[in-house]
Amino acid sequence: MAYTAFWANDRGNLNKNELAKLEKDGLDVIEDIYEYAKTGFESITPDDMDRFKWAGVYQQRPKDGHFMMRVRIPSGNLSSDQARVLAGIARDYGKDLVDITTRQAVQFHWLRVEQLPDIFERLASVGMSSFEACGDCPRNIVGNPLAGIDPHELIDTTPLVKELSDTFLMNRDFSNLPRKYKISISANIYNAGHAEINDLAFTPATKVIDGEEVIGFHVWVGGGLSARPYLAQQLDVFVRPEEVVKVAVGVTTIFRDYGYRQKRNHARLKFLVADWGAEKFLEKLKELVGELNTRGEDKIAGWNAGYFTGVHEQRQPGLSYVGLSVPVGRMSAQELEELARLADEYGSGSLRTCNSQNIVITGVPNEKIELLLKEKVLERLTPYPKHFTAFAVSCTGIEFCNLALVETKERMRQLAEYLDAHVELDEPIRMHMVGCPNSCGQRQIADIGFQGALIKTEDGMKDAFDIFLGGTLGRNAQFNQKLKGRVLGEQLHRAVLPLLAYYKEEKQRGESFFDFVQRVGVEPFQERLNAALGQLV
Repeated sequence: MAYTAFWANDRGNLNKNELAKLEKDGLDVIEDIYEYAKTGFESITPDDMDRFKWAGVYQQRPKDGHFMMRVRIPSGNLSSDQARVLAGIARDYGKDLVDITTRQAVQFHWLRVEQLPDIFERLASVGMSSFEACGDCPRNIVGNPLAGIDPHELIDTTPLVKELSDTFLMNRDFSNLPRKYKISISANIYNAGHAEINDLAFTPATKVIDGEEVIGFHVWVGGGLSARPYLAQQLDVFVRPEEVVKVAVGVTTIFRDYGYRQKRNHARLKFLVADWGAEKFLEKLKELVGELNTRGEDKIAGWNAGYFTGVHEQRQPGLSYVGLSVPVGRMSAQELEELARLADEYGSGSLRTCNSQNIVITGVPNEKIELLLKEKVLERLTPYPKHFTAFAVSCTGIEFCNLALVETKERMRQLAEYLDAHVELDEPIRMHMVGCPNSCGQRQIADIGFQGALIKTEDGMKDAFDIFLGGTLGRNAQFNQKLKGRVLGEQLHRAVLPLLAYYKEEKQRGESFFDFVQRVGVEPFQERLNAALGQLV
């Protein structure tokens, strides 16, 4: 239904992006792109170039006429036919590169505006879209990549993900939000949807209602990362599955109508929630959607950080899923085509992308596992990756991103390989690297996070990194803490080694890195970093 943009009456306090959105809705640019494909890159107006985000398209670095495209994959659920279409786009237009993002989407690079109409049509032919994968609108919905096959989920969220996605995609009631807007829904007890860092999240819960235990969800609002990260707050509500869409529409309406539109860096839902508080936010929500049940029993048992590598039994007897490591989320078009073949030949014809930037083959009969593991493509995309490579995440970095300050993908890959060759550990170490404060690589939730910066040296400006320790989600959710002392990118491995050595020497049996940091604090790590920096001068 139509809504009134009452903030339009306060134009003097709106930022320039808001004024542009009042002049023309972001979704309007999609039709314009077909014309720009004929008239060429130079004909694109600056305002429309910004609106390209609503089509899921950004200019990539350097701004020489090439674009990045992000494709929505709700909850990471990808058919083999869809995977082949994605691989074909990468092969024909994207120099063979396929990147899996930390929101279960896929990114292409090196695209030209002349190619976009054909890409849109290829995606549509298999029920996919890049539309609203970017922009001030509801983005790709993240969730449990194992939905429907997961022995650790309370209910299958696949129908709910589809209903949520269908509700918001191309819906002009919600195509002009104050800022980007991220939704998560998962019934996995290990928080597969990273609830606490989303604007709106639904997590598994139960509640006894009229003497019967009902499976449903708890609701979280106001999470987000970037330069000012916030953990989401849980509302005092229990939502039945049939109420999820209603509540999501209500929360999104509050953001649209009451969210801040004066400053771009103060416009995410997290700022409104922080100012209002959970109680006031819930009062407003109930005004919109009616009364809701109060909170029930949380069913979150921990956090697996979105990692599913290895061979694991599904909830369906006799079937397993095979989780594959995709180093820093990057693969070739040929590798993705091969995975589509394996999904058909050995599995159920389904692949699942993970917010750990990895991928899963589902529905493999147990008797076929041994044969599947011998396939050549699984030599690199292995279900049994080396220790540090297995848990390394990276944003796009300066290679393609206009916001990044430093190179990240290759640096993180090389750092993980170096540590695999020089350090032996029993416990996993989750390392996330980002090229700027926007934190697409989610460094705040890592055991060890690296954030790119530039420092002045005698040889000019050079890549460097700040190091952060001790982030996690789940029951003890908190963001990692910054160590003092910026490290040159080329010396990063020499700074990390003593930190890992300290953990290895002093940890208790089975103690995770997060628990160790909680026990000893960051000061002992700071001392070792100081010593390392002194030797690196």
